[in-house]
Amino acid sequence: MQFKEITGQQETAAKLVQGVTRGRISHAQLFIGGEGVGALPLAIAYAQYLNCTDRRDGDSCGQCPSCRQIAQLAHPDVHFVFPVNTPKGKSSGEKPLSDAFLSQWRRLFEKTGGYFSEPMWYSAIEIDNKQGNISTFEADEIIRKLSFKSFEADYKTMLIWLPEAMNEEAANKILKILEEPWEKTLFLLVSEQPDRLLPTIISRTQEVAVPRIAPDVLERVARERGIADPVKARNMARLAGGDLLVLKHLVAGESDALRKENFDLFCGLMRLSYNDKHLELVAWAEDAAQLSREQQRAFLRDAARLLRESYMLHAGINEVCYLWGEELAFCTKFAPFIGSQNIEPLIGEIESALAQISQNGNPTIVFTHFALAVSKMIKRL
Repeated sequence: MQFKEITGQQETAAKLVQGVTRGRISHAQLFIGGEGVGALPLAIAYAQYLNCTDRRDGDSCGQCPSCRQIAQLAHPDVHFVFPVNTPKGKSSGEKPLSDAFLSQWRRLFEKTGGYFSEPMWYSAIEIDNKQGNISTFEADEIIRKLSFKSFEADYKTMLIWLPEAMNEEAANKILKILEEPWEKTLFLLVSEQPDRLLPTIISRTQEVAVPRIAPDVLERVARERGIADPVKARNMARLAGGDLLVLKHLVAGESDALRKENFDLFCGLMRLSYNDKHLELVAWAEDAAQLSREQQRAFLRDAARLLRESYMLHAGINEVCYLWGEELAFCTKFAPFIGSQNIEPLIGEIESALAQISQNGNPTIVFTHFALAVSKMIKRL
């Protein structure tokens, strides 16, 4: 994986290269970014650049033995850790470790270019109905691997994808090695929810913020993927919200049915809220709780988008509102209920619900609280 293969993160890549050029290579770096912005491929491209024997033009060569091995995720000095669990058909008494799933990891990375979500990973390792985690046994394995001398590379690299999946005991086990690592040891942590990490972990890492992809970059990607209509490509880029994964779903038409379901659910919640139908809101929450965890997260993300667009309409900034059809018709009528007084607390409730769902919270409790909290904030402004 080279920096040039990553969509829309050239500025972040340039900063990483600059740090290497100046000899400022932190032993523990925390890449922070949403699932579709490219934090994982960026971290791997960085590891490849560090170990490349023929760097050129601010990128790895892609041809030396080290580059070829890392591109195949098969370098003996680059280790990968990610959330796992016992797959279907296996004894629940077994202690699954990341190494047992490396073949699936490599296949999924090759298929997606490193742009995949946590649910996509769980589907690939057949634990769809379970929550993945990074166990204390995995923490012991991390320490064991890093205690050996490197085989070929200058750095022994440990890349941990979604370190927030570590339980507290596992996190505490690797804390000491994060603070006092062996020489030429590099930790690359790739997180989507850093607020779930122990503060002591965060304090021992250097943050690499991976921003959302710019709309003009996603618009170009949409055109490259066959969207000839420039207005449609522009709207898709806006709807994707800086997320390449979302854009791919939009271009493929895979999100249409889901977006319609989410829109209907959103309309139901808002109508019940401004009519103060509290008993019906509890029933609405029970229906939302029946969705799969990924559908629940998708609904909450769509709800945030529709609220933001409604706020734009309320503020009279129609030129940056990217809605059409029934979404535009509803949000135009709904806009008087969303203004500066309630947009931030509403988005805050969505972010809180998203975090709780991601942490395997009880969905009935989460959505009941969410619906009742939203109902208090919806009023004509």
